[in-house]
Amino acid sequence: MDPSSSSIPQSPDDDVPAPGQEFAQFGAGCFWGVELAFQRVSAVTKTEVGYSQGHIHDPSYDDVCSGTTHHSEVVRVQYDPKECSYETLLDVFWSRHDPTTVNRQGNDVGTQYRSGIYFYTPEQENAALESKERQQTLLNRNIVTEILPAKKFYRAEEYHQQYLKKGGQNPQTQVSLRTIEVSN
Repeated sequence: MDPSSSSIPQSPDDDVPAPGQEFAQFGAGCFWGVELAFQRVSAVTKTEVGYSQGHIHDPSYDDVCSGTTHHSEVVRVQYDPKECSYETLLDVFWSRHDPTTVNRQGNDVGTQYRSGIYFYTPEQENAALESKERQQTLLNRNIVTEILPAKKFYRAEEYHQQYLKKGGQNPQTQVSLRTIEVSN
C-alpha cells in the first residue's frame, strides 16, 4: 500500500447523500439482517452494506473476516429526515442486536460484528449518546456499543447488497418485506 494513502481508511466518509437526504451508519453484527431491518423503514431511500472503521484501503470480505483489518460490517442508510427522525433509526438499531456482547452477535464472532453507531454530524452524535444512555437504563448488562465518527465507507461486494431482500441462500422461502411506518 502506498504510504501516502494510509490515512484513507480513517478519513471521514466523504460520500454525499442525494439532495434532501442524510446518511446514518450502523454496525450490529452481520450486515444482512441489519440492512433488511432498515429497508423496512418507509423513509429510508437506500441501504448499502459495507466496511468501515478499519485500517486498510478497499478491504474485501475475506480481508475483513481475517480479523486483521479492524473493519466493522456496517449498513449505510440514506434517509429523508423530513419523513424519519434519526432517533427512529436508532430505535431500529437497538432492536436488531444485543449491544452488550463484545465482538459478537449470536453465532457470529469477530471484531467485524461489533456494535457501533458511526455518526456524520454533531447532532447525530448527541442523539446516539442520549439513546445509548436510555437503552442502558433498560438493560442489566453494560452496553459496549462504540459511538464514533463515520469513517470511509467501503461498499461490500455486490452479492452482499440487499442479500436477504433478494432471498438469501433460498429466494423461494423469503417472506415479503413489511414496511415500518414512521411518524415524527
